[in-house]
Amino acid sequence: MTPVKATLLSVLMLSGIALWGAGIYSADAAAGHRVIDGYGVSATLR
Repeated sequence: MTPVKATLLSVLMLSGIALWGAGIYSADAAAGHRVIDGYGVSATLR
C-alpha cells in the first residue's frame, strides 16, 4: 500500500468514526435521553 492510499484510508476511517459519533449523539439528544458517562452514572446524580 502506498503512503497516499494509507493516508486517504486513515482520513476516511477517522471521519467515518467522527460522523458516527456525532450521529449517535444527535439521535440521543433528539430522543430526549439523559447524558450518561462511561460508568452509567448521570451527572445529575452526583
